[in-house]
Amino acid sequence: MDAGKFLDDLLKKPESLDRLATALDAGGLFDGLPADPRRVLFLGMGSSRYAARVAALRLRALGIDAAADYASTTLGYPPDPATLVVAISATGGSRETLAAVARHQGVSFVTALTNKDGSPITEGADHVVPMLAGPEEGGVACRTFQHTLALLLALTDRTMDGSLVRRAAEATQDLLDRRADWLPGVLELLDGPHGVYTIAPAERLSSADQSALMVREGPRRQATACETGDWAHVDVYLTKTYDYRALLFPGSPYDDQAMEWVRERGSTVVAVGGEVAGQAGSVRYRHDDDPGVALLTETLVAELVAASWWAHG
Repeated sequence: MDAGKFLDDLLKKPESLDRLATALDAGGLFDGLPADPRRVLFLGMGSSRYAARVAALRLRALGIDAAADYASTTLGYPPDPATLVVAISATGGSRETLAAVARHQGVSFVTALTNKDGSPITEGADHVVPMLAGPEEGGVACRTFQHTLALLLALTDRTMDGSLVRRAAEATQDLLDRRADWLPGVLELLDGPHGVYTIAPAERLSSADQSALMVREGPRRQATACETGDWAHVDVYLTKTYDYRALLFPGSPYDDQAMEWVRERGSTVVAVGGEVAGQAGSVRYRHDDDPGVALLTETLVAELVAASWWAHG
């Protein structure tokens, strides 16, 4: 893992997204998948599972039986010919995911979503979807996470072309181009003695999860994610005794409920992609009023924060 190369990986996000958009426009990435599976089971660990949970929620909203499991679980759906298993591993070598997939091979239809051609997860798979994110020289899943989300969105909506991904590329470029204006202030606001907390609505919980992971993985700082509505039931207590500092990704009907406590307790919240009453600051970017663009873009704020803290110790 390398802080400088991690930043380079982030700077390459827009061009990487443009390549993915072109591939989505060309079509064919999902040719051969079952058209109407009875069940869709996503398997993965870490960032892969974060993205999968969003996709499973979207499929359930369409009335489709879908779940995103830890690949490490010893319980779960049994193999079934009517089940589509989507196994996600950027490196293609996640031990837990390989073990979980092995239980389904030969019975369930298995598609592998990976960034590495010919990796172990592709062996025995019925179908392979390439992430097309390019090598991540910094050793941190950043572009692969973004591409996983985009491809899972396309999997849940087979009519999706590259237009959303192109808007996300524009939004990403906007954040990168203007980082000298917004990043120093965010770094100062979030740099407290008790870590960073990240808060997002259920529909974009992957943004909170991934953002917290970036702070833990690179600079090795304490960071924890929470769903916005659940925050008032599980994390609000920390605002009483901690110097509580958080990134909030607005869009939940429960933003105001959380911010009432933030204002009362004098906690520090930076909003990403929107404005909330009581915020200490906000980071806006192009197309941030589009929830799809937000889902694919907003983690870049925490990634750039993490890259800076990591580089400067």
